[in-house]
Amino acid sequence: MQPSIRSYRSGDLDAVYDICVRTADAGGDARGQYSSDRLMGDIFAAPYVILEPEHAHVLDDGTGTAVGYVLGTADTERFARRYREEWLPVTAGRYREPAGPPQTAEDGMLALHFRPERMVVPELADYPAHLHIDLLPEWQGKGWGRGLISAFLDGLRAAGVPRVHLGMAERNTAARIFYDRLGFVELTVRDAGPVIYLGRETTPL
Repeated sequence: MQPSIRSYRSGDLDAVYDICVRTADAGGDARGQYSSDRLMGDIFAAPYVILEPEHAHVLDDGTGTAVGYVLGTADTERFARRYREEWLPVTAGRYREPAGPPQTAEDGMLALHFRPERMVVPELADYPAHLHIDLLPEWQGKGWGRGLISAFLDGLRAAGVPRVHLGMAERNTAARIFYDRLGFVELTVRDAGPVIYLGRETTPL
């Protein structure tokens, strides 16, 4: 079979975790950087496919294996509430919340995990949906990323969502070029730190 973009299936979960950690260092491999290689997936991937699978799509390599994905939420505020109420209990016992200000890179990630309300950024209120997209390196630059974004936008339009945003590491210059080509524009967010926020309407690519 040929590679194709399809809806997420529950059997893709381990592959989603793998893709996430292998692209979590500003597009590079983050395996071995944290106490668990599943930490990145527990923050940036698994809660989306479990809580809102209708907006998750994967790139299937033709053998049934996911090698890329796009996932996200149609309503960031609602998703942040569900993350706290439903996802944090699921992951209870896996991680310990930092007692004070983050001292390590892992502390910083755990601070994000235990404070899902940080997703709700006032300046992004007009862009209620948000997304994450990742592809394994060997599948990048071949048009699949555009296809995944297109599938995600189709789902948002069908749900009546007008605009979407994303956050990206400022140093990930290759990703910025990709998003620029798809019509994303930079959004002004105060005190964003090393993160750039981009947004676009959910009109077709």
